[in-house]
Amino acid sequence: MNLSHAWLSRFVPHGKTPEQVRDLLTAHVATVEGLEALRADLASIVVAQVIQSEKVPDTKLSFNKVDDGSGELLEVICGANNVVVGNKYPFARSGTTIPTGLKIEKRKIRGFTSNGMLCSADELKLGSDHDGIYTLDTDAPPGTPFLDVLPLGDVRIQLDVLPNRPDLLSHLGVARELSALTGAKLAAPTELADLPTPANNLAQGEREASAGGISVRVEDSGDCPRYMAAVITGVTVCPSPDWLREAIEAVGGRSINNVVDATNYMLHGFGQPMHAFDKTKLGGAGIVVRRAKAGETLVTLDGVTRKLDPEMLVIADTARATALAGVMGGKDSEVTEGTTDIVLEVATFNAARVRATRRKAGLSTDASYRFERGVDDAMVPQALALGAALLAQVSGGHVEALIDVGRAPAPRTPVTLSVARVARVLGDAVPREECARILGSLGFEVVVDGDTLRATPPSWRHDVARDVDLIEEIARLRGFDRLPDELTGHRPGTVPDHPLWTAYRRIRDAMVAAGLHEVRPLPFTSGAGQGDSTSLVRVQNPLAEDEPYLRASILDTLARRAEYNLNRMQGNVRLFEVGNVFSARAGELPREATHAALLVMGQRRPSHFTEAAPPAFDAWDAKALAEELARVAYPGATVSFETGEDAVLWRLKVGALLVGEVRRVALDAPVWASPAFGVELSLGELSSASVAPRGAHAHGTTAAASGIAALVQGTRAPQRFVPLPTQPAAEFDLALLVPDAVAAGEVERSLRSTGGDLLERVVLFDEFRGKGVPEGTRSLAWRLTFRHPERTLREKELEGRRSQLLKALETLGVRPRA
Repeated sequence: MNLSHAWLSRFVPHGKTPEQVRDLLTAHVATVEGLEALRADLASIVVAQVIQSEKVPDTKLSFNKVDDGSGELLEVICGANNVVVGNKYPFARSGTTIPTGLKIEKRKIRGFTSNGMLCSADELKLGSDHDGIYTLDTDAPPGTPFLDVLPLGDVRIQLDVLPNRPDLLSHLGVARELSALTGAKLAAPTELADLPTPANNLAQGEREASAGGISVRVEDSGDCPRYMAAVITGVTVCPSPDWLREAIEAVGGRSINNVVDATNYMLHGFGQPMHAFDKTKLGGAGIVVRRAKAGETLVTLDGVTRKLDPEMLVIADTARATALAGVMGGKDSEVTEGTTDIVLEVATFNAARVRATRRKAGLSTDASYRFERGVDDAMVPQALALGAALLAQVSGGHVEALIDVGRAPAPRTPVTLSVARVARVLGDAVPREECARILGSLGFEVVVDGDTLRATPPSWRHDVARDVDLIEEIARLRGFDRLPDELTGHRPGTVPDHPLWTAYRRIRDAMVAAGLHEVRPLPFTSGAGQGDSTSLVRVQNPLAEDEPYLRASILDTLARRAEYNLNRMQGNVRLFEVGNVFSARAGELPREATHAALLVMGQRRPSHFTEAAPPAFDAWDAKALAEELARVAYPGATVSFETGEDAVLWRLKVGALLVGEVRRVALDAPVWASPAFGVELSLGELSSASVAPRGAHAHGTTAAASGIAALVQGTRAPQRFVPLPTQPAAEFDLALLVPDAVAAGEVERSLRSTGGDLLERVVLFDEFRGKGVPEGTRSLAWRLTFRHPERTLREKELEGRRSQLLKALETLGVRPRA
């Protein structure tokens, strides 16, 4: 929401700078995302006084000596004929750029030197007068910034309005908040002081009414609870007066003409969308609020022909649709330069219906944005009267009649609040009188009954319905920084953690201790490798078309992660996940169950110089991991295996219950990759009170439930996560002669401290004693891996690192092996 600081000040004369308003709103109302000075292009213009002036012979020019406050008189040539000695004018010094984009430079003119320029209104973009320079009526001394003399330096305030506060989508709404925060009273902007009084010719009806030669009918009050219109005759469509144009431009709008600008003034000023129809273009002199007809079309104001359907709400005449209700007007009833009679619409529309209309039409407007979030339905009569009077004033028209179809909104329901409840929620006792004062300043009608308040929300606050909503209002107006920050004792909860959660905690601890890495992917799959895809659950609106199904097995997901690693030449994979799987049910939502699974392949343990080529994971390793997984998932239960078939190596049983399997995992793998083995274990359905799978009874359920209920003890060290590298690593080996008295760990510490931030890994991979190695030493070889986070390391950089490392090792008596 764009706000004008000057416009806000006319609603509530708060006397604060834009920066102070920003801080107040951010602390108490909504976040101000930024401030934008609107006439920053005038910041370099100063007030100057003409001290001497004489005509340049045979020209229209004048030679002047000007005091610009710099301490010396400047010679300035001017072509205007209204230069008067002693008068003050806006002055652009040499080197500055004026709003038209012209850079002022020191130059020779007719033998005279001109140091700057006396400016006209046109050159400063303050009007169209370019015949003479802009004379200032001010007592300000020369050198005073021009913006300090004329209040042209408006500031645009960019407010982040959340969906629950549509009342802040107007200057009036924000002014109410500033009034409550500063104590300054709301006032009508001065430009609205002399508006003409609207006509007393008011026609009313619940479904239909007529006046001023126009009839209005609402077919469904659920779509349009209230529709009001004003008939304004004798209108002249022309450019807007300066104050109206400046107000629209101050909030980032574009001035179009006096009629459109007047409706936009009401939109941004009071939060009430309005639309003006050319009366003579309404067929049958009638307005009908109805649903669109199948196959009906409408050319909207943006020139697009839109196909309508019965879900859309339109404003129509007796023959055709003329506007999308609450969204955008139609081209056929648009106000043009030839318009003389206008029908001004002010209404409340059903928010859901406007949203549906806007989405089907594929466009969004300032009006639809407000209607979808809720406008002040009680303000419609006042907004119509004010908007009609404003439009009549700026267009020279006359308000001939007013029409009101529908009913006034029902009064709001009071909300009861106890002072004790405020203290319990905020942790701070707020006096009853202060609670009542704060709520009253925000427009609530407050009745005090002992320590209980009954507060009726104002019509513009749709978000207040409970006592906690009132407490929030009290807290934010007082200031969240006033809330106590000490921690007070509270009764601990008696509800234990869910058994599936405690099982997950134990499984995670055990698998990490076994050297596996946890993954947390999304539960979607392509369906390949999971049998008949018709048995899978398809997502109606998948995130990716190549993964449209919910997975039936976690091993399917882990297999795809393993293939991702293999494609990047990483063959040592140890992964596990605890997550959900899904199975289809005819005519119902899918069944959701929790499984734990792991996948291992490649080296059983990291390489070491004592074991250059560790053995690869085999089926027995997978079986051992499966036994450990079942032991921590089902504490105290008997774990056993039975031989499987084909890819299934063993089936895993807890007591008499079959809960999982150990299997070979088929991968799209290169020839050098080791076999992959997986384990998948069922922990139970998501809605189950225990971790036993569906159908478990007696011993299996009892054993599982008793074990899963145990809490995880101890504390966990914090872990630091870093992004996966995107740049290639660079490696080199160091073969070193190390004295027997120097420990390998001491050498490695020196390598790590000297290697710097780019050193990623240090691995000791070889030890040798014997021929070629001097007595009292041994040969140790390290492999060092370097990686830059943003680019590939160059050979010269690696050589520099090697030299630094060898130099640092000399202090330990370590030297490179020849």
